[in-house]
Amino acid sequence: MMNNVSSEYAKALFSICTEQDKIDEYADCLEQINNAISQQPEYLEYLFSPAEPLSNRLNAIDEAFSSVPTHILCFLKLLCENGRIRELPSLIEDFFELKKIHENSITAFVTSAIELSDDQKQRLEEKLRTTYNKNIVSIYNIEPSLLGGMKIEIDGKTLDGSVFKKLSLIKGAMNG
Repeated sequence: MMNNVSSEYAKALFSICTEQDKIDEYADCLEQINNAISQQPEYLEYLFSPAEPLSNRLNAIDEAFSSVPTHILCFLKLLCENGRIRELPSLIEDFFELKKIHENSITAFVTSAIELSDDQKQRLEEKLRTTYNKNIVSIYNIEPSLLGGMKIEIDGKTLDGSVFKKLSLIKGAMNG
């Protein structure tokens, strides 16, 4: 089961690779990284060590992972900068859990004006699961400009129930 921190990082990385349609490429890359760090666990400790200047640790990531996609390289550096690099193995595990779910599902990109509660997310995902008869992988974003409501992009369709969209429709009708 995913812990909150590694889950959020894994979801962010998974979101990036989904948007770029590079799930398999990222998965292969993460598998290679996981194999490398499992063979040399002291490497993660070095990358985490506050005794070593951050610039040296970031340079070490550049050197060790120069062949990985730019987004993964930046992601590894972000983990190092945020003191989360030790969580890389569980993050990779969470990524593969998301991949497994994704392979039997469709992704819903949900954008709302405010953060949805866990209950709201659960009800929305259940409704989408029933409507599409598939597992749903939801990626949530907040966009205050929607003013209220939400916009859902799923299965090549956009469902826009935002207040901004409704106001735009009213404005269009008034301008005739």
